[in-house]
Amino acid sequence: MTVPKTSVIVLDCAEPEDLARFYAELLGARARRGNDPDFIEVVDDTGVRLAVRRDHGYAPPSWPRPDDSQQAHLFILVAQEDMDEAERDAVGLGARPIETRDNSGPRDVRTYSDPAGHSFTLAAREGRTAEDRDAAP
Repeated sequence: MTVPKTSVIVLDCAEPEDLARFYAELLGARARRGNDPDFIEVVDDTGVRLAVRRDHGYAPPSWPRPDDSQQAHLFILVAQEDMDEAERDAVGLGARPIETRDNSGPRDVRTYSDPAGHSFTLAAREGRTAEDRDAAP
């Protein structure tokens, strides 16, 4: 018998409360702290989306510089027609653009760094899915 397992991407940072709040707001989720004060999960009704962990010696990645590794990179899928609004949300929450070239069209990708310096991309997908429409208020 296989023991049930799940996995989650964990981002290291200096201030987990701030980074968890950033991703919770960006993803329409909430931050949940357990017994470990240095570990916070970002969750929604479908489960854990990602987690953040305090690293007392944290140094942010400097991607896209070639001499430093990209520690993690999140792709956040967004309906094409919502890309501009998603960008405004991300920047309003503290994201900083990394690549600002004109990417409009069906392959629209926009790359940012979060408040702790991790890179993430808003990537357009064509049209809204039935799941998106059902979840809309």
